[in-house]
Amino acid sequence: MAETKKVLLINTHLTYPNWTEGTLNNSFFKVAKDFFEANACEVLETIIEDGYQPDEEVKKHVQADIVILQTPINWFGAPWIYKKYVDEVFNSALFSKSFLTGDGRTPENPAAQYGTGGLMQGKKFMISATWNAPTEAFDNPDQTLLQGKGLSDMFLPITSNYRFCGYDILDSFNCFNIYRRTDIAKDVANYPSHLAKVLGL
Repeated sequence: MAETKKVLLINTHLTYPNWTEGTLNNSFFKVAKDFFEANACEVLETIIEDGYQPDEEVKKHVQADIVILQTPINWFGAPWIYKKYVDEVFNSALFSKSFLTGDGRTPENPAAQYGTGGLMQGKKFMISATWNAPTEAFDNPDQTLLQGKGLSDMFLPITSNYRFCGYDILDSFNCFNIYRRTDIAKDVANYPSHLAKVLGL
């Protein structure tokens, strides 16, 4: 019998009362949870705003085959509570040697590639994000702000942490232009198809 896959869902939303209540990100989070449970996966959950214990988060990452980060994009990055989470959780994993044992370089091989010391090979990481920015802002050198940069460029500070530890990075899912569109429900409905495609489920 095949071993049950485990998925860790992390919600980074930070509530600003009467402005951002987290409804959309919570919707994507729930859709992902329902999708994985329907595909006989065990779901582990972390809602950062509700609190967490770094050592327990390390254990969740070690157990999980797939980690999915659900995040709003605030000022071109995840909310600040996620950076705090990363610092605390990944430092705990560094000290316990759970995610990695070094940066890939050794006294015997000081020229080895930096960032190849991870222990999480075979695990997968994906971002699902909500944006005020429109789709047209990306991968277009005519756009003044991003100057041709794409989503992989924007997500590099997040994905690099996971790649550093050995994870494979999957194509992200993005909901754009959230304050000006009236058809966002289509993105929520299409999310399971993206999960099935990138994960082969």
